[in-house]
Amino acid sequence: MMPAIDKQKTIKPPNSTRNSEATKNQILDAAEAEFAVTGLSGARTEAIAAQTGVTKAMIYYYFQNKQELYQAVLERSLVGMLSMAEDLQLDCLDPDAALVTLLTTMLHCMSDNPRIGSILCLEAIQNKGKYYPKQLGNILYGTMIEVLERGIKLGVFRQLEPRHTAVSIVGACSFYFTAQENLKYLWPGRRLLGKELLQNHTQESMNLIMAGVRLVNN
Repeated sequence: MMPAIDKQKTIKPPNSTRNSEATKNQILDAAEAEFAVTGLSGARTEAIAAQTGVTKAMIYYYFQNKQELYQAVLERSLVGMLSMAEDLQLDCLDPDAALVTLLTTMLHCMSDNPRIGSILCLEAIQNKGKYYPKQLGNILYGTMIEVLERGIKLGVFRQLEPRHTAVSIVGACSFYFTAQENLKYLWPGRRLLGKELLQNHTQESMNLIMAGVRLVNN
């Protein structure tokens, strides 16, 4: 059990709002890196503190325990997805263009933050989805399902089961990032997260997915 900490007596917060926010973000960045490798159960607060140069007591000033820190990492990714969804305005696009736009944005988000996919996979394995931000699922899968259903109705996409298709699409896009340590042997000596390979992965994923959902007229 984690020992109780008297936060008022043991530490003092940074002396400005800007420094405080910077310290908090630094902790979240280090925690994200740790959780991406070990998940919640294997993460050590000492390792996170060592990466940031702050004390464990400072971490517990901002986050009461490891679980709260873990949830904050997940919620930070949710904020980014919310902003993404609000900016896309997919209802204004035809289904084909809407799906391309959604896929492009999703792949760019994964490229910008490849750790989140690993964290969510470990969340499923270790915690059985206990801390999974369900709103994130509603945004990602819900938005995609709506686009697919609209495309089917308008005769742009073939008859398919939207939920299974959405899961398959996310898997096709995200596996590259979650399994990069296994896949690196396919490209010896090259960086899977380098610009060239990321661009190739994005384009190939787009081609495969769009060819799979579009209605082909004989």
